[in-house]
Amino acid sequence: MLNSKIPAGPLDQKWTEFKGHCKLVNPANKRKLEVIVVGTGLAGASAAAALGELGYKVKAYCFQDSPRRAHSIAAQGGINAAKNYQNDGDSVFRLFYDTIKGGDYRARESNVHRLAEVSVNIIDQCVAQGVPFAREYGGLLSNRSFGGTQVQRTFYAAGQTGQQLLIGAYQALERQIALGNVAMYNRHEMLDVVKIDGKARGIIVRNLVNGQLERHFGHAVLLCSGGYGNVFYLSTNAMGSNVTAAWKAHKKGAYFGNPCFTQIHPTCIPVSGDHQSKLTLMSESLRNDGRIWVPKKQNDTRRPNEIPEEERDYYLERRYPAFGNLVPRDVASRAAKERCDAGYGVGSSRQAVYLDYADAIQRYGKGEVNKRNIQGATAEQITQLGKEVVKEKYGNLFDMYEKITGENPYEVPMRIYPAVHYTMGGLWVDYELMTSVPGLYALGEANFSDHGANRLGASALMQGLADGYFVIPYTIGNYLADEIRTPAIPTDHPAFVEAEKEVADRIDHLISIKGSQTVESFHKRLGKIMWDKCGMARNEEGLKKAIEEIRQLKKEFWSDVRIPGAVNEMNPELDKANRVADFIELGELMCIDALNRRESCGGHFREESQTEEGEALRDDANFSYVAAWEYGGDHNWNLHKEELNFDVAKPTQRSYK
Repeated sequence: MLNSKIPAGPLDQKWTEFKGHCKLVNPANKRKLEVIVVGTGLAGASAAAALGELGYKVKAYCFQDSPRRAHSIAAQGGINAAKNYQNDGDSVFRLFYDTIKGGDYRARESNVHRLAEVSVNIIDQCVAQGVPFAREYGGLLSNRSFGGTQVQRTFYAAGQTGQQLLIGAYQALERQIALGNVAMYNRHEMLDVVKIDGKARGIIVRNLVNGQLERHFGHAVLLCSGGYGNVFYLSTNAMGSNVTAAWKAHKKGAYFGNPCFTQIHPTCIPVSGDHQSKLTLMSESLRNDGRIWVPKKQNDTRRPNEIPEEERDYYLERRYPAFGNLVPRDVASRAAKERCDAGYGVGSSRQAVYLDYADAIQRYGKGEVNKRNIQGATAEQITQLGKEVVKEKYGNLFDMYEKITGENPYEVPMRIYPAVHYTMGGLWVDYELMTSVPGLYALGEANFSDHGANRLGASALMQGLADGYFVIPYTIGNYLADEIRTPAIPTDHPAFVEAEKEVADRIDHLISIKGSQTVESFHKRLGKIMWDKCGMARNEEGLKKAIEEIRQLKKEFWSDVRIPGAVNEMNPELDKANRVADFIELGELMCIDALNRRESCGGHFREESQTEEGEALRDDANFSYVAAWEYGGDHNWNLHKEELNFDVAKPTQRSYK
């Protein structure tokens, strides 16, 4: 049975009650306890730094050459916190409510409220670390709006917030490494979890430099390995991002929660051809000032600046007047797809819409003219001053767009289209972030817990740092307090030997296939199946077909993949093959989960379940639960349901009109 371990009492007191009554480990005992942290992005680096600071013996692993390479650096737009610096009506409750509603009522209330509570501490922590958040003229931290909210609660550092936050966490981690509290293993990839007497007691890793397998013990194992968006091949994720750590845990007994819940981000540079291996995200912060539109005429081939104002359809402002261009990501993505499918798309592919900054440039320019008391300013002066303000706020994003497309977005509207971005699904965890395997935890994007069926912008960074800095230091103590008499288990224990043998046998099998097809070709084919049949829109027939196709692809992969090189050496193609094999299995489960969930919610549009206006139609009577899947062998999973109860945020039909 699933036990979410949600504390009793009123929603806004649960976390306080937990902290007041959880078990503690005294400092002398912490020095005897070893904790493994897999992944050193925001969640992993902050957890390793926090636990090292507390005195635990921490071992941290990343497959990159440095924790600073973690995909967290790619987060551009900002981090949410309920500070209410703008005095515009924000509060902990409003952040909680926006997050629950934005996730289409498919998240656990207690976890989301805790996230909103600790958000205020995150900003103070990061400022103390020296994170260079943008500031107002008077020195106060600046905020901007993101989709799904009507307040300004997003803290940012130009268009590189993730990078700056990661550097802050990295500094904290490096300090603990220098003090000897954290041992850092770069270029090591986790390939299995070791269980002893039902508890997670270590991991098997592959040294990616020399190909050697290694065994490592820990009293507890924390998985902070990010999301699995690369199952779609084309996504905004770094090309190395993968599901392997979480998938190995899943096959060792950890339930996988809501695997079909992936996020489609509305502001991505459109696909330009078959040669592409990844997509580039333009920050959602651009929707803060940019206006999204398409021509009112179908198949209009004119350049955007040749289309007069009256012939432009600002369709988000028209359809959702209360939120306009700041509707949540799922709503904006589906609306863009609908316009393009209806023949109003722009660009050579017709699979794009415009994101236009002309109005913002004029608005900011006039503001600067007034501020500087410039009399009789010319149109050119106003435009130039406006561009300077936009450059200060979003300059690196505009530069990135111009570098990729060759177009100047200050002069011509950007072209954007939805793309796979984040994953709300992940390993099922209870309130304490522990998976269904005792001693095995999942933090950040690797777990399912806080975002429901759709993540609001700027909430990923918030969750990663909340889990690492402010949640796991309390909850892990509740478990480790009972482990202080457990001595370090030698890695020649039969469970370690057996786990390493399983990993070695799989690697040997892969390299011995000597087929004719590249790993990349299999990944690309999997991605096409997933995007076409389990992407923004899905239906029963397509999902059933996808499951058949993925099973066939798996057979073909294990009989005809070709991996050059040897096992005991640096072999990136072998590393990739391991990951793609896991993606294929995950893809099958995602389609099974999507087929089982016969409702539209968040960004997951079942064509059989929609309102008369074509909006997503939830089925709360039958699907108000977390789908937690237990691995039962090849092509076989068992469904466990965690019912979702809403005592405070009562589910309603989402409306942003």
